[in-house]
Amino acid sequence: MESAIQTLVTTFLSSSRGKESLDGKSFQKMVKKHFSGIMENTNSSAAVKEMQRSLDENSDGKVSFQEYLTLIGYLAKSLSQNKCDTNAAAS
Repeated sequence: MESAIQTLVTTFLSSSRGKESLDGKSFQKMVKKHFSGIMENTNSSAAVKEMQRSLDENSDGKVSFQEYLTLIGYLAKSLSQNKCDTNAAAS
């Protein structure tokens, strides 16, 4: 668990190049590089921009660390539901 948290933080910091938030280009690169295996439409610029807009709670055009954690929470919940649905179907 500890290494997973370290990976989440390191991914954000390396993608933001040490800044407090991800601009649109950095967010798009991060999503494509790190989430293409668990998310659809990561190659679609329009879809990723829409995702960024939906995460951007303060409408500053950037994704802060807290907003990034919202994405991580959504992905974790989605993966958990998929696993539960798969296990229920196998029963």
